[in-house]
Amino acid sequence: MTTRNRVDVIHGVNLDMLGRRPAQHYGDLTFDQLEQQIGTIARELDLEARFFQTNHEGELVEHLHRVGGLADAIIFNPGAWTHYAWAIRDALEIAGLPTVEVHLSDVDAREEFRKVSVIRDLCFATVKGEGVEGYRTALAAIKEKLEL
Repeated sequence: MTTRNRVDVIHGVNLDMLGRRPAQHYGDLTFDQLEQQIGTIARELDLEARFFQTNHEGELVEHLHRVGGLADAIIFNPGAWTHYAWAIRDALEIAGLPTVEVHLSDVDAREEFRKVSVIRDLCFATVKGEGVEGYRTALAAIKEKLEL
């Protein structure tokens, strides 16, 4: 049996600006610190995390087109693209991998526009408002899904 443990952790627009964004919503970690912590959590769960971040929608679409041969599952925080980026939604559907939607803040408790997610119906789980610990929750859900 082939081991299925490759997780593509995809961060969208403005996530690279963590540390400069409002700490009450996003915490005080920098983006590099966030990725380091996610990598540590993944290793604890015997998962292999690979990271991708872009502020360019077309680049993210292209990445999703390629991810099928590189990963077994996706953890996806699209940032503001969550709320309106239909091309990204379609590319995620094309990727066809088990996906968990993650948000550092509780998007449902914020501005009205943040309550809309164009990718949620393609994801088997959504984690929001847990900060970096939300990635632990997401990785554990992925591990369980891949072991089924």
